[in-house]
Amino acid sequence: MKENESRKTKTRIYVAIVALCSFLFAGGLYKVGVFTFLENKTYDARMVYTSSHFMPSDDVCFIGIDQESLTRAQEERGWSWPWPREAYGMIAEYLKAGGAKSLTFDVLFTEPSVYGDSDDEAFARDCADYGNVVHAMFYNAASDDEVLLPIKSIKESAALIGSTVSAKDGDDMIRRGRLFYESEGVKYPALGLSPLLIEGENRELSTDEAIANYYKSLPVEKDGTVYLRYKGNVDRYAHYSAYDILQSYDSYLRGEECEIPPDNFEDAYVYFIFYAPGLFDICSTPISKVYPGAGVHMTLLDGILSDNFIHPLPVFAIYLCIFACAAIGALCVRGANAASKRGILLIVLAMFAFPSAFCVLAHFLFAKNIWLPLVAPLFAFIISLFGSMLVSYSIEGKQKQFIKSAFSQYLSPAVIDSLIANPHRLKLGGERRHISIFFSDVQSFTSLSEKLSPETLTELLNVYLTEMTNIILEHGGTIDKYEGDAIIAFWNAPSDQDDHALRALTAALRCQTRLEELSQTFIDKVGRPLWTRIGLNTGDAIVGNMGSNLRFDYTMLGDSVNLASRLEGLNKQFGTYLMCSLQTKTEAENAGCTLCWRELGRVAVVGKKDAVNVFEPLLPETYKAKEAVYKAFDIGLKLFYEGKIEEAKKYFYVMSTVDAPSKAYLEHCDLVLKSGDANEPNWSGIWVATSK
Repeated sequence: MKENESRKTKTRIYVAIVALCSFLFAGGLYKVGVFTFLENKTYDARMVYTSSHFMPSDDVCFIGIDQESLTRAQEERGWSWPWPREAYGMIAEYLKAGGAKSLTFDVLFTEPSVYGDSDDEAFARDCADYGNVVHAMFYNAASDDEVLLPIKSIKESAALIGSTVSAKDGDDMIRRGRLFYESEGVKYPALGLSPLLIEGENRELSTDEAIANYYKSLPVEKDGTVYLRYKGNVDRYAHYSAYDILQSYDSYLRGEECEIPPDNFEDAYVYFIFYAPGLFDICSTPISKVYPGAGVHMTLLDGILSDNFIHPLPVFAIYLCIFACAAIGALCVRGANAASKRGILLIVLAMFAFPSAFCVLAHFLFAKNIWLPLVAPLFAFIISLFGSMLVSYSIEGKQKQFIKSAFSQYLSPAVIDSLIANPHRLKLGGERRHISIFFSDVQSFTSLSEKLSPETLTELLNVYLTEMTNIILEHGGTIDKYEGDAIIAFWNAPSDQDDHALRALTAALRCQTRLEELSQTFIDKVGRPLWTRIGLNTGDAIVGNMGSNLRFDYTMLGDSVNLASRLEGLNKQFGTYLMCSLQTKTEAENAGCTLCWRELGRVAVVGKKDAVNVFEPLLPETYKAKEAVYKAFDIGLKLFYEGKIEEAKKYFYVMSTVDAPSKAYLEHCDLVLKSGDANEPNWSGIWVATSK
């Protein structure tokens, strides 16, 4: 009895020593930054998972020069890139008319306009007349710490010069916002703070005083930064195309109704950015590795307006947490007999249960804007748990035997063997595969979602995606990803499927049939049925693990994939709900397909010069029920191919009231007749798609 008590006392003492040593070891590693990289990655994951819970401020928006703006400006106004700066002045005038609180340019005007001094002067006059314009400066570390400022006239027209300098962590990720950048004794407030310094009482203060006031009210770190609460992709903020604003400005001057009324911007903080691919600056954030830099500034401003920042735990609280986890790890062993199978079972359960519960707690707190470190506390827990278990077992004398027994019950040899045999599965890369590709999208889902509460919308999506996914999986498909209501899938990867085209077609038709079966369910939920448009294509693509070394997806890339996406969108122009390429049709027929087909046309989709023949797959019973319609359409289509447009119109006209593709071709024939294209010697009846 005394020997047993002595052994228990000794175990308690050793376990307490292990817990203390685990705390000191983990705390020391935390202090010198060993866990920083991993901790940042858990931070990023939590930011991604919680960002959708927060809505961006309605008071922050941006105007961007996107690709459409560049294209339309070139076609309609003859503006090549760069635009004349007078155009930006027009936008400033329009925002002033609309009562916007400020206009912040995340654009560097460090060189004179290529259109001459008069262009700069006109822009500067409009900025000065507005009075609430913030221009940007940039710190060029690669050029002798040079500070790049706007040219003189534009600088003098600004209410304030704001800094674009970001606060990057060691992994080049922007998790924090810098309130100001100081150079040669001058403080340049961040573009996210600047709009607030030019309004109200702040306007009467010096820049230093105004910044100091915000230091008192924000959770500022020692280095003058705040941890940003990202709220998803930058597109979640209200945003407008720059060219649409210019068009609205012209309408405003003429006294006509504006496409984007100026009062849309009343009391708004507006950012002007370059948003076309290749123009905007890209940075890495927890949300995305290709995040527009302007989004960082908007997130900072949003955080100040809504008092919504991430609050790291105080240092003493972090060390207290590490100590508590080390103690809990030791207590888990202390409460179980490490020399028994039951004790080992309890310890192993604790090894999984506590980290899971701790992760849930950390996630919950992060959703409340409190950053609880994960890695160091869990590291302390694990080493304390295993250390205490080793000590306990050594004292009892049977540790090795029971550890082996316990882990053999919970670690699958098959999993390990699979990784050893196929280590490439954990690496990035892809292989060329011949696949059938599926893209689907719910018709008018955006307008429908605007009418539904988040709860109803979520329930609707879950029902729809579950039903469609089950069908795709039942037919051997691989789900690539979900993008809102859109589903992207493919066949013949990773497993070989000789009949992949037939499988894809069968699944697509089954999806449409299932939606008809569920129509009453959707009517009861949202007041109308759901219709989904599906595009199918078969061809070569690169399939494999793509992403970063730490996070990747099994997905596909290639022209064949893009074509399937375009065919899904092309349904809108033809009024159809299922469309496939000739390649899919051919390979499905070779696999024994018994479907009927309607040729829809020769189409040159957006982004491709060569035309492709597209078809509408039909169930035999569907084809038989409307055989007369389809035959009349076929005759009209052949006449259209031959350039006999007036004759083709007669057939399309008869069917246009009962057949959407006939109606689409009837309208298209009028356009062809008007353009005279059918009279050209090289006419071949190609329908040139005008949108994606």
